[in-house]
Amino acid sequence: MSHVGVPRGTVRKRRSLALLTTGVLTIPVLAGCSSGGEETSRGVPQDIAPAARETVADGSTVNWAVDALPATFNAFQADADSATTRITGALLPTLFPMDKSGQPKLNPDYLESAKVIEREPKQVVLYKLNQQAVWSDGREIGAPDFVAQWRALSGKDSAFWTARNSGYERIEKIERGADDLQVRVTFSKPYADWRSLFSPLYPKEITGSPDTFNDGARTTLKNTAGPFVLRSVSTSKGTVTLARNPRWWGDKAKLDTLVFRAVAAKDRTQALADGTVDVADIDAATADRITLARRDRGNNGQQPAHGPGSEITPAAALRSWALAHGSDEEAAEIAQAAREKNRKAVVAYATEQKALRDFAVRKSLEPAYTQLALNGESGPLADDRVRRAVARALDRQELAQTVLGPLGLPAKPLGSHLALAGQPGYKDGSGALGDQNTKEAQALLADAGWTRGGAAQLPKDTKAGSEAEKKGDKDAKEDKDTKEGAEAEKGTAEDAKKDEDKDAKTEKSEKESKEEKADEEAEDEKGDKKAGRASEDSAASRDEGLYIVGEDNKPGAQAPAHAPAHASASGASGLHVIAPARTAAAQSAALLRQAGVVGEDGTVAAQDKQPGGAAGAYAPVGTAAPAPAAAKGQLGKDGKTLTLRFVLPSGPGSQSLRSVGDKIATMLEKIGIGTEITKVPDESYFKDHIASGEYDLALYSWPATAYPATDGRPIYAKPEPATDGSLLVEQNYTRVGTDHIDQLFDQAAAELDEKAARELMKQADARIWAAAGSIPLFQRPQLVAVDKKLANVGAFGFAAPRYQDIGFKNRQAAGSPADRKK
Repeated sequence: MSHVGVPRGTVRKRRSLALLTTGVLTIPVLAGCSSGGEETSRGVPQDIAPAARETVADGSTVNWAVDALPATFNAFQADADSATTRITGALLPTLFPMDKSGQPKLNPDYLESAKVIEREPKQVVLYKLNQQAVWSDGREIGAPDFVAQWRALSGKDSAFWTARNSGYERIEKIERGADDLQVRVTFSKPYADWRSLFSPLYPKEITGSPDTFNDGARTTLKNTAGPFVLRSVSTSKGTVTLARNPRWWGDKAKLDTLVFRAVAAKDRTQALADGTVDVADIDAATADRITLARRDRGNNGQQPAHGPGSEITPAAALRSWALAHGSDEEAAEIAQAAREKNRKAVVAYATEQKALRDFAVRKSLEPAYTQLALNGESGPLADDRVRRAVARALDRQELAQTVLGPLGLPAKPLGSHLALAGQPGYKDGSGALGDQNTKEAQALLADAGWTRGGAAQLPKDTKAGSEAEKKGDKDAKEDKDTKEGAEAEKGTAEDAKKDEDKDAKTEKSEKESKEEKADEEAEDEKGDKKAGRASEDSAASRDEGLYIVGEDNKPGAQAPAHAPAHASASGASGLHVIAPARTAAAQSAALLRQAGVVGEDGTVAAQDKQPGGAAGAYAPVGTAAPAPAAAKGQLGKDGKTLTLRFVLPSGPGSQSLRSVGDKIATMLEKIGIGTEITKVPDESYFKDHIASGEYDLALYSWPATAYPATDGRPIYAKPEPATDGSLLVEQNYTRVGTDHIDQLFDQAAAELDEKAARELMKQADARIWAAAGSIPLFQRPQLVAVDKKLANVGAFGFAAPRYQDIGFKNRQAAGSPADRKK
């Protein structure tokens, strides 16, 4: 399915990855999370109609839909995409493909073994190659291919146009082992993700020089080493045709030919119905049509009770017939044309439905997740308190249910940025940020200065409590004295009028305050007893360990909350939120400690200090009172409303993504945050908005990876300033990161103990949650339409396809759909 807004090459950068969809559309244990080892949560199994090879017929052709012809067959170039990954997977060696649980697994077709044989003084990995492994020209796969690829991807020679070099820059040398079938790789510094290297592996004829690397594999691959070889590429037909590899030493491919055909998402239903493709990623609407088609199999040729014309009532049909046969010739002509158009649409729909009966919908969860990205570079979201408030306003369970529930897939919010449910090391780390809680989200916004009525207040030049503000107060007082002296000379009548206006305003203000307070007290009486004590501002209450938010006279406060005149002047709300002081402080410290941000002594790690305090249940002492639950208006500050730019794709396949966006906007509205939703063309969504930072909120996806220390770092790395003043963000399009997160990624990448490396990744995930730049929502659904007679193909989940096993169950009789397609 099309992946809107995903950078070309991200699929390659994170191995089979990155996505923002048109079809559907990226932490240690904390309070409320399970403790101990890894989660027992299981991933959704793959759905590929598995069958033993002996039950799959030899021969025939399968047509597989892809979004577009690949711009290049070189998976290490910037414009490589999902089609590049799909096609090269059948043509080139992958030494450690992912298995069903998302772990890298040694591929015996290419390797007899591969392991770390030395750790000191330097890490050494020894690869023992399958002695039968050869390129399609007959040359054996060996050390020269490893050396050429290392030199091309090491980053030392800029003449090679590479998009990434992660891991290859750590290699010190590559040597021949005891014989030509052994490759000895020595690293200059430890590298935990060494299994990620040399996949796909290209022949030295491609990687041996900049010219062949840059241009030699863009439109063709003359030398391959997979179960298939590249037969032809037709830009006019939009096809890439693979043929069975006669030199393949592994299990013989069941298919004679495998054709990858470019079919746009909007055209896939038609392509399936007319037999153009046998396998296609589809959206929920097409899946529904296939389900209905199979349900209607026994309707004895009757027109389906759905589709075009099904919404026409008997009365409307009678009226249409009467118009078509009436005396008004012009009206009759129009009605007849409309009836004929509808009749053709009904016939076409019925024909398509009949053809769709031959397909099954294979469904699982895709190895990718959809996230809400919060751009922290500038604007309100540069304040981590506002980002955390946005995150805590979200009901992620509801959002997951919106997308996954109707498909019959488990609707569970994702709890990690660096692993998916079912992968080793998966742990729900969302507790570092906290669950959905409207009141706490409002408290965070209030602490950041966003209040009801704030949009009407004039901007302040300085922060509260600063020396400049104190000086400004003094100057203002002197100005006021001067002004009052001048105004006193204007006459008693004018002064009297001012006093009368002032008294009237004061009386009105006091009346409104009493009415508001009465309403609030009535509301409080229906709640718990703690809230009922909100009006008791006494020394006794403070002695009991309570404090009232906004009434502590913290430095920089305009005035105590109990001074009515000052409170009114500053626009403070009459609502007070009571929180147990000791409990609030302890809970905040506990949350931070569990996220690994503070030590046991309560001190905050220097690299994790951010403005606004920690992500906790309560705002700190001194916070202005938040708006009531179900805020009655948009929040503001310094004369500006709190409104965020929410960018969404407008393509026909992005409907579910837009539905999620609408729900998020509604959730934010409840805490007083406005959203300006902008829908942009799919082709410009990522390039012109996400990558360029022209957004506040956005939805896009990141794929799963078996190597989070390598593949996750550029996505969550702290942006660095460039010489021209811009930010170098790598793939961190939220522009949110910390030095500590970077350090944890670096430590995990160098940790050869897998268990210890996973623990470091959990710690990094906790800090990513706490930074609130990326909020994982749910794992993406994977829906694949497959000819029901095909085996070993469909929704693969984590696993890489075994192309040599794909085929039709049993031998197809003459005149079968498979034969007609040929």
